[in-house]
Amino acid sequence: MNIFFRRMVLTLAAGGVFSAGGVVRAEEIHKMPKKLTPIQEYVTQHGGTERAFQNEYWNNHADGIYVDIVTGEPLFSSTDKFDSGSGWPSFTKPIRQSVVTENEDTSHGMVRTEVKGSESGSHLGHLFNDGPRDKGGMRYCINSASLRFVPKEYLEEEGYGEYLSLFEQE
Repeated sequence: MNIFFRRMVLTLAAGGVFSAGGVVRAEEIHKMPKKLTPIQEYVTQHGGTERAFQNEYWNNHADGIYVDIVTGEPLFSSTDKFDSGSGWPSFTKPIRQSVVTENEDTSHGMVRTEVKGSESGSHLGHLFNDGPRDKGGMRYCINSASLRFVPKEYLEEEGYGEYLSLFEQE
């Protein structure tokens, strides 16, 4: 058995994935880009917007974090989510400012601030200055299709254990 084939079989048997780029450990699989649904591709890769009130997370009240659907990069926490009445998930801030980029968007005859994932470059949504004043006044209006929600109880298991501290009671 040649060494390449043997290595591939051993990797797969251990729960990993073998790709053209090499070996990917099993615990990293959830962070790998995956095939996007048509709405996810439209939103993230073509700057689209999903329908208000007809998306997965607009009314999600569970504790957890929201990660980039393309890269798995942690973007937002449920601790910063609020009901803006817009029909899209809205947050007062990202988990860390460095996980998003903000650019002027003059499409559709408006001047807005587009929000993109720093790692993926994917379109996430828009930033507005009509958020809760006591929390900085910003509203990150984000498309559910650009996100994957990781419930608090699965953070450790999925490799996001460092974010458990966001939910500790004081």
